[in-house]
Amino acid sequence: MVKILAGAKGEGKTKRLIEMANEASKVANGTVVFIDDDNSQMYNLHYSVRFVETKKFIMEDPTVFEGFICGILSQNSDIEHLFVDGLNQLINATGDDKFVKFIQDLDEICKEANTDITLIVSRAKDTLPAEIAVLAI
Repeated sequence: MVKILAGAKGEGKTKRLIEMANEASKVANGTVVFIDDDNSQMYNLHYSVRFVETKKFIMEDPTVFEGFICGILSQNSDIEHLFVDGLNQLINATGDDKFVKFIQDLDEICKEANTDITLIVSRAKDTLPAEIAVLAI
């Protein structure tokens, strides 16, 4: 299942996402993964959270990111939750139609893998497309 942590830049979304990842790691029976475009938050995460930095990978297109997620999920079958920060450029570069399809595709991938994913989106909840606004937390 996909969840979207939406809000304007500077509202504390990253801090909240880190808290969510750390809480998930305390109760998870499997693996918790935190994905970010830089390693600035790596040391704020509990040691049991697997950190993945995307800076060295080209994430220009939602399809590429979906493949990246599939690769992570294929390497470890017990991933319970993925937390994703740092995708603003990718998401902002797509129109709402592509963004909705991206979220729907991620939801299908995560259902198949029995994994939850929480993404940060730097947009106010009320500006999200209706099809995915229901996923906002």
